[in-house]
Amino acid sequence: MPEGSRRRESDLSLAVRAAHAAGEMALAHFHNKSEWWDKAPGNPVGVADLAVDAYLKDRLLGARPGDGWLSEETTDNAERLGKNRVWVVDPIDGTRDFIRGRTGWAVSVALVEAGVVTVAALAAPARGQLFAALKGRGSQCDGKRLRVNGAATFASARLPIDAPNMAASFWPSPWPGDAVEKPNSLALRMAKLASDEADAWMEGRTIAEWDVAASALILTEAGGIVTDRAGAPLLFNKPDPVFHGIAAATPGLHGLVRDRLDHALRSLAARRRGQASAD
Repeated sequence: MPEGSRRRESDLSLAVRAAHAAGEMALAHFHNKSEWWDKAPGNPVGVADLAVDAYLKDRLLGARPGDGWLSEETTDNAERLGKNRVWVVDPIDGTRDFIRGRTGWAVSVALVEAGVVTVAALAAPARGQLFAALKGRGSQCDGKRLRVNGAATFASARLPIDAPNMAASFWPSPWPGDAVEKPNSLALRMAKLASDEADAWMEGRTIAEWDVAASALILTEAGGIVTDRAGAPLLFNKPDPVFHGIAAATPGLHGLVRDRLDHALRSLAARRRGQASAD
């Protein structure tokens, strides 16, 4: 059949198939003694990350040569800023769990158009999970439609957080809900909300776009809400591709979660100022 008469694979199909294949590639390195090093203190990378990154770039840009590229394991450049469509990728999100032989890692693939994520695929092969989402068409995991829990109070809210941090002094009061499993992958933590395994998640540290691009769409298409610390929608493919705080939750909890995150960040900032003054 002539090339021009073939039906082009959809962006969603391309993302899902690429993420699945990349996940299987990463899985082949899982539990093996791969070579690892720190690209920055406390920020490990290994041969598996680089192999998956190269595969995804070849697969995605090979199919969409006019698109831009932003990945944790590829040196960034300003060319992507001039592109309307940009693939935002984390080859192995949750590298520490990968290195330790734990299942809390995933391959994250997202397509951003004019700053908004429109397609997402998140493969967690060690867990046997493959999430997918298309803007305006919902999200699913292994063919099952996803929907967030209707939780509207903290009484029984579930958070993917270390249990001791539920009562940390920087919160306005201890969390009354339950701590649930916390994968190292930030994307999987947010996906747990979409699959009704958790109700709220927040992060006060600086977070890269590739950490949350795919999971943000998966969650919002499941009916959840995710914003930055100030409550603004997440915009992607920025010159500095980071967020300074993220709040994600069911609709009934999001405002409360954002308020508690803001309180915690202000409290921690005040402590740092006090320590600096004492020094």
